[in-house]
Amino acid sequence: MGRLLLRIATTAGFLFLYIPLAVIALYAFNAQRVQAWPIQQYSTEWFQAALDNDSVRAAFALSVAVGVAATFVALVLGSLAAFAVQRYRFFGRETVSFALVLPIALPGIVTGMALNSTINATGIGFTMWTIVIGHATFCIVVVYNNVIARLRRSSRSIEEASMDLGADTLQTFRFITFPVIRTALVAGGLLAFALSFDEIIVTTFTAGTQETLPIWIFSHLRQTNQRPIVNVVAVVLILLSAAPVYLAARLSGSGTVAGSRT
Repeated sequence: MGRLLLRIATTAGFLFLYIPLAVIALYAFNAQRVQAWPIQQYSTEWFQAALDNDSVRAAFALSVAVGVAATFVALVLGSLAAFAVQRYRFFGRETVSFALVLPIALPGIVTGMALNSTINATGIGFTMWTIVIGHATFCIVVVYNNVIARLRRSSRSIEEASMDLGADTLQTFRFITFPVIRTALVAGGLLAFALSFDEIIVTTFTAGTQETLPIWIFSHLRQTNQRPIVNVVAVVLILLSAAPVYLAARLSGSGTVAGSRT
């Protein structure tokens, strides 16, 4: 009886999460501009319309560029921070670890307001790189969490043995340490890209007049004549965000990845 109730609760939870996404996916194939249920006629014409839309292509290109740049920053800073916290003992180590994880727990609107005020105060102007900086604040966390989790599960004695056998620091890292953390880096990078690609709250405060794909969706959502294209773009966004998360979960080896975004 208990197992049956658990299955029913699990199924209800999945339906609650994924039925709205399925509805959006169906509306992307709706031949009519007006959304009405049930759908009377299906068509793929809006996919071509979205592909031909210059603003959609520009928003997609910007989202990809920002995602790649933010992921690169996160991989470098997040992995270095993980090594510093895990491999060395120093005063305030736990505080540093907490400070690194905190940005992903803060409401996005608070982070966005803080970054917006800083950008305006410095007068550097809003560019793609201000979006990258904003996204990197939480992308670093997921890389840090994945790498430090892998380091905690690995033994440092192997590295010490490598050094005892005559390998220098770079050789030890290349042949011993890097293979151990490689999948954690890839998983963290994929998750960081997914978080950056579909982020809207922080982006709104750091983009200025630029439009990433989520901002484009939000800006055109209330325009009736653009609604079918918005549905198509939303489906593409879902797929492109879900794929890296799925791969990251597979690479993590446990079906879960370290890090989340509130």
